[in-house]
Amino acid sequence: MAFPVNFIAAALASCMNDVRCWLTAAKPSPLESCRSGEAGPLEQLRLDNDRLRRELKRLSDFLDTSSEVVWETDDQLTITSGKEDLGLPAGQIGIKLAEALGINPLASKSWIEYLQALSNRKPFRGFEICLDGRAGDELWLEINGNPTFARGKFQGYRGTCRNVTERKLHEAQIAFLAAHDPLTRLANRRSFHELVERAVGTRGRHKRIAILCLDLDGFKSVNDTLGHGVGDALLLEVAQRLKSCAKTTDLVARLGGDEFAILRVDAADPEDASSLAERILASIGEPYFLDEHRVMIGTSIGINITACSENGTDEVIKNADVALYQAKSDGRGTYRIFQNEMNVRLQERLQLEVDLRQALQRSEFELFYQPIVNIESKQIVTFEALLRWHHPQKGTIPPTTFIPLAEETGLIVPIGDWVLQQACRDAASWPQDVRVAVNLSSVQFRRGALELSVTRALAAAGLHGSRLELEITESILLHDEEITRDILNRLRVLGVHIAIDDFGTGYSALSYLRSFPLDKIKIDRSFVQDLSRETSAAAIVRAISELGQALDMTIVAEGVETAEQLRILGDQRCTQAQGYFIAYPQPAAQLIRVIEELKAVA
Repeated sequence: MAFPVNFIAAALASCMNDVRCWLTAAKPSPLESCRSGEAGPLEQLRLDNDRLRRELKRLSDFLDTSSEVVWETDDQLTITSGKEDLGLPAGQIGIKLAEALGINPLASKSWIEYLQALSNRKPFRGFEICLDGRAGDELWLEINGNPTFARGKFQGYRGTCRNVTERKLHEAQIAFLAAHDPLTRLANRRSFHELVERAVGTRGRHKRIAILCLDLDGFKSVNDTLGHGVGDALLLEVAQRLKSCAKTTDLVARLGGDEFAILRVDAADPEDASSLAERILASIGEPYFLDEHRVMIGTSIGINITACSENGTDEVIKNADVALYQAKSDGRGTYRIFQNEMNVRLQERLQLEVDLRQALQRSEFELFYQPIVNIESKQIVTFEALLRWHHPQKGTIPPTTFIPLAEETGLIVPIGDWVLQQACRDAASWPQDVRVAVNLSSVQFRRGALELSVTRALAAAGLHGSRLELEITESILLHDEEITRDILNRLRVLGVHIAIDDFGTGYSALSYLRSFPLDKIKIDRSFVQDLSRETSAAAIVRAISELGQALDMTIVAEGVETAEQLRILGDQRCTQAQGYFIAYPQPAAQLIRVIEELKAVA
């Protein structure tokens, strides 16, 4: 960048003025100078001029390689040099520096400090301002200035300016990433928490705020089966749908994973938040078409509506989470608005978790057994082990209550080990042709050393592996297929039989039946219950039975409650049956009587 001509001329004029002053000052005569060996006035002038030229050349070379622009004003602060290099209007003869950089004087503290420096004729450093560039884009300048004086009289300002747009954009990008989710570009958890804190503390500016916390239902299965690429695309689409449902004044955030949240200030009433939740449920529930896949998911929503300054930030968000937990407990795919009673239920749930952790040590678990019979011979072929929890204060707690809790907390692994050991010990006393069936959780596959647990249980009971059946759900087959297949194959080497439970309610992919080592298919009770009312249910049962025969698998019907259902199952070539019509679950001590009763019926 060339050094501005006006500035060079001013510098030369200043130097020449110094020379004139020096010439008119009292100096030794030329003769005296010669006698003393000093240079005469003309020689000294030549030396000074040479020195000045060198300094000016050095300064010019520096500015040519510098990214900074030099500017200058007169005593009225009108720019006289560097205007074009600053990117300021070139068509005007002069423009005041303060006006050239014109923004709202109240826009920033630094602007006010800058104006004060100009009015007080003080130097300023590092003043940054954003202007519109020549191409219409954003231009950031950093300006430094020093006042100039001649004989004590203010002459104007002289300084430098440089383009710091790249640095400012980089800083803005860092600030954006610190406050936003990198995938969806929504506000992140930290930013959401800060804005909620600001909204809660407005003290009258907002009457009430509403917080909606969301969890996606079914996202994990999509991520596991179709891959993380499709999962990320799904999250992006969800983010767009949430933004389209919300107002422009709402804050939509991704808290992490498949968790989202919305902050709405000035929430009018519960109906306003409910209307938003209903729009979200409908929008998220619409099909997604991603990478040639048609994907369906849902969401559960917890809502907390609160007056500003009524509660702390953590409590406001926590109450929305409590409502979300209630929505998921009520079956998912719905929303719930926080009520104080929900906190009571949550505390009960936390206490139940504490009690569940102690149940094993206190020997509060017991196994009941329900027989599975051969439909044609009416003989018992298997007893399915069903876990019961006898709570010392609350009585018998149903498995539908504590099994999900055990899976969430990971307690299902030690509990599952106990079930395996106890079931094998009980089965060791039964007739040799009767097996025991034990249900496995997907958590046991992911966290537990399943093969080692089974081996220990069989060895401790002295039970041959062929007398043990392990019942798994289709969801287990969806996770890490290769690893799951290896585990099942190693169990088969021990002689253990593998049954797929609740068939027909999940993905029911036929490829799983062919690629995994399975021995038995258990038809879900929902098909059995409809046998006497819908011909389609009977057709499905028959199709599954024929499929089982083709693959050399045993077909078991669950939930048989009437003689008619048992008859239809036989007609549809189903192999085995289980249900209340045959026998209710009984403690191990009563199984001998159950065996004798069924023998008498046969």
